[in-house]
Amino acid sequence: MEGHGGGGDSFFRGVALVAGLTVLAILALIAWSTTNKAWPAFTSQGLSFITSDVWDPPAGKFGALAFIYGTLLSSFIALLFAVPVSIGIALFTNEAAPRRLRTPVTYVIDLLAAVPSVVYGLWGVLVLAPNIQPVYQSVADATNGIPVLGAIFGGVASGKSFMTAGLILAIMIVPIVTSLSREVIATVPSSQREAAFGMGATRWEMIRYSVLPWSRGGITGAVMLGLGRAMGETIAVALVIGSTAQITSHVFFPGDAMAAVIANQFGEAGALHKSALIGLGVVLFVLTILVNVVARSIVTRLDRRTQGA
Repeated sequence: MEGHGGGGDSFFRGVALVAGLTVLAILALIAWSTTNKAWPAFTSQGLSFITSDVWDPPAGKFGALAFIYGTLLSSFIALLFAVPVSIGIALFTNEAAPRRLRTPVTYVIDLLAAVPSVVYGLWGVLVLAPNIQPVYQSVADATNGIPVLGAIFGGVASGKSFMTAGLILAIMIVPIVTSLSREVIATVPSSQREAAFGMGATRWEMIRYSVLPWSRGGITGAVMLGLGRAMGETIAVALVIGSTAQITSHVFFPGDAMAAVIANQFGEAGALHKSALIGLGVVLFVLTILVNVVARSIVTRLDRRTQGA
């Protein structure tokens, strides 16, 4: 029996090793092929491909900085709205919701994850953008001239903007962050909760001192995965961000993002232009990998602190 078990373990380790190496090989091939096709743009533009915000295909100038900025800004706005809502829903379904409500709420969240991104984009451009523009303008008028707030919200607001893209992305990543956070919170041992209640803690104190410290590593990983999804979203962002390459602190102004400009311009691009667009894909690929590496390091550090505590 021991011999059979050892053979099974060896087979499993071999399959797992092959699977892991296959994933690494696929990532390496993607990186090599895209970098190879983007190399003409990298060599012709040099470091200005990253540091310049001038994107002028007819003049042969390709600077990705404005698109990198738009990607990061819209993703940050998405996290700003999605993370509190997602964690709140996860805590509600696990800690406070009556049993008869938990299943319907879970189904609705999972259903949101199944909606195609183009549907979110169409809803955003046809319904959200025109109806929310007056709200943006009211906020812009109220904050115009106020230090800091005026630089962020002031000016002439547009329905297609960084903020609208961020709101659409927030709706799209809520199911991901919620589902993962709910699963992590469900792993908190019942003894943790019972010990907190036994010491006279309220429900909120139990969540604050027992549930959240135990699950913060997993929640951080869920947030980082949501950030990766937001950074790579294409069609929905392309429809609502405004397709204007600019770097501005005004979140109600139109802008553009890396994935969106690739989708909008790839079909009509010439040789060098297409190479530059593939270069944007390479930059986005690198940023996504960095986000995942940072997420893994944060989760590992938080897990160690939790285990030490």
